[in-house]
Amino acid sequence: MPLALLALAIGAFGIGTTEFVIMGLLPEVAGEYGVTIPTAGYLVTGYALGVMFGAPLMTVLGTKVPRKRMLMLLMGLFIVGNLLSALAPAFSVMLIGRIVASLAHGAFFGIGSVVAADLVAPDKKAGAIAMMFTGLTVANVVGVPLGTLVGQSVGWRVTFGIVAALGVVGLAGIARLVPDMPKPEGVRLRHELAAFKNVQVLLAMAMTVLGFGGVFAAITYIAPMMTHTAGFADGSVTWLLVLFGLGMVGGNLVGGKFADRALMPMLYVSLGALAVVLALFTLTAHDKLLSAVTIALIGALGFATVPPLQKRVLDQAHGAPTLASAVNIGAFNLGNALSAWLGGLVIAAGFGYTAPNWVGAALAAGALVLALLSAALERRADAPSTVVTGSAPTEQRTAVHH
Repeated sequence: MPLALLALAIGAFGIGTTEFVIMGLLPEVAGEYGVTIPTAGYLVTGYALGVMFGAPLMTVLGTKVPRKRMLMLLMGLFIVGNLLSALAPAFSVMLIGRIVASLAHGAFFGIGSVVAADLVAPDKKAGAIAMMFTGLTVANVVGVPLGTLVGQSVGWRVTFGIVAALGVVGLAGIARLVPDMPKPEGVRLRHELAAFKNVQVLLAMAMTVLGFGGVFAAITYIAPMMTHTAGFADGSVTWLLVLFGLGMVGGNLVGGKFADRALMPMLYVSLGALAVVLALFTLTAHDKLLSAVTIALIGALGFATVPPLQKRVLDQAHGAPTLASAVNIGAFNLGNALSAWLGGLVIAAGFGYTAPNWVGAALAAGALVLALLSAALERRADAPSTVVTGSAPTEQRTAVHH
């Protein structure tokens, strides 16, 4: 794998750390600014919304900019946002800093996926995408726990300062290691937008929303589920999330490897197994050991879908994939927000802390149905159609438009 993928992975590590580390630092931030925990939670919501809307916005603004330069500009935006958060004199300023940083998130992973795929041979594209996303998964194992520890020990501002420094390292790596890759000639914004007329692109994005939404339906409420149902101490939640992160790392690498060999079968297996494991979590959540194993499996199976889904979008939006790739990153965050909301509804309705697992299982099963539908439509498009000419039928192959 080219060294350029290492630079992309470093940038992904910084982005993954800043996205999730705030969750463990909300009490410290709320205390310093004199706001409630729910109010401090806007720092999480604001970031997620920034990713959803920033992904297409920043990609559209960068349509005339070479991809390497755009990646550098996005890392610069990420650095500014985190420095603003670290130095913010008021809560409103920190919220602005979080939103500024989030605007880089979706476009970085969207454009980065295209660049990573272009750096390698066609049969290694999903593996290259997975290598970049390894930075995001490792952030959940290393960056988030360490960032939380630093923030709780010496101050949350130091954590965001360190994250900004990671952004500088990522920016330098991209400048030094990523080759100049100008946009393909003749590709304009209208070509990028035309990709959304392809039903296969839309189905892949819907799979992203439902599949990864299934993961976050359970993981969003992991703390109350593990402490109230499994009987873990409050301090155990951190290492349980590390287990989840380790599962993500393994699943991401396996998903990238096998997606290059058999993309759709990889999706069938991972989505089907994810639905089953999430359903079983309603039972295993009552046992400490089984809970820990299940959490690692959810991370592995959930992230095993990421490289194949991202590659599926790139394949189906062939020729103008950048905007579709970035919007698919926003789809992950839409799935997170949707599943967290649905999980909260079933808990509020009195079904208990394990009820979000059923929600997650249903969402993952829905993604599997869409994958089967997508494959069926593709087979129909590829199937020969019989045309009768006189008395002898002749076979004509239906054109496939990407």
